[in-house]
Amino acid sequence: MTTLDDLPTPSLILDRVILVRNLARMAAAIARHPGVALRPHLKTAKSREVAALAAPGGGPITVSTLAEARCFAAGGWRDQIYAVGIAPAKLDAVAALNAAGADVKVITDDADAAAAIAAHPGPVRALIEVDVGEGRGGVAPESEALVAIAARLGPRLAGVLAHAGHSYAGRSPGEMEAIAETERAGVVLAAERLRAAGHRVEIVSLGSTPTALHARSLAGVTEVRAGVYMFGDLFQMQIGTHGPEDIALTVLASVIGRKPERNAVLLDAGALALSKDRSTQAAPRDYGFGLMLDRLGRRSFGDAIVARTHQEHGEVRGESGPLPFARLPVGARVRIAPNHACLTAAAYDRYHLVEGGEEVVAVWERINGW
Repeated sequence: MTTLDDLPTPSLILDRVILVRNLARMAAAIARHPGVALRPHLKTAKSREVAALAAPGGGPITVSTLAEARCFAAGGWRDQIYAVGIAPAKLDAVAALNAAGADVKVITDDADAAAAIAAHPGPVRALIEVDVGEGRGGVAPESEALVAIAARLGPRLAGVLAHAGHSYAGRSPGEMEAIAETERAGVVLAAERLRAAGHRVEIVSLGSTPTALHARSLAGVTEVRAGVYMFGDLFQMQIGTHGPEDIALTVLASVIGRKPERNAVLLDAGALALSKDRSTQAAPRDYGFGLMLDRLGRRSFGDAIVARTHQEHGEVRGESGPLPFARLPVGARVRIAPNHACLTAAAYDRYHLVEGGEEVVAVWERINGW
């Protein structure tokens, strides 16, 4: 039997029990809206084994890289949206996947890119990205640019897509509901305008984890995309997406130094192992670069915060009282709950699966690169 003590540190730990519970919570949230499909975003998980649980039977899914698209298509998930604005140079790769039997759809908010998609000799369809308030990619739902892009795409138009990333600024269920409704209303307006202009709009896609969970109505929407709900993290916990017991992803680390004079321990998990994401800095509780848990993922050390990171060093300081140094000798194993699961997981090529205990029950590979 392989246990946590047998793993090299740092290692990425995924608790399958919590993962399955998180998946069930999202599935139930989407089931409240008849006729709306869940299209899980695999950009965080990047794993066929996670996909088999999140999108059983082969899809539909959302991806963020061509590497993901290839891997999941080969594994049987053919119905995909590549939800990053497409560069024309990547169209050949998408068309090759589709010619081999996949149905990878791309997105754009640019008329020239739409023209390149329409002119491509291979099978490529696209969704128009709609900006519903995040201010990243997309065109306004009431803009003339929306109709112009659709005209360029012509029969290559597959639908419209929105992402309410600004929902991460919400701090209450009421705020999340309001953002979710703005997201829904914007993407549905875009679809209605395009249909009125004579275009077929098959897919009306929206989603972020907070809005997926809090939306009161999804009228006019065909599908929801969300991803971080699978694993959870300290930031999502604080905005009410899940509870503290629902963080499925942690980093296993070893104590490599003890500094009682500053109530701190050093770990062999630093900036590369944890990421330097500071998203909780803007949340009600700042968790620095992560929260130290015991080797079984329990909050046994109070507010033991990763206060500083260097490339391969993390410094944990006790902020709710003295750290129990007798229980933290050099070599002791601990786990770090991350601020942002997506960026922390990106440092690793595999998950070590546990089921609430210390036994490693499986190893699941990740799809890294682009």
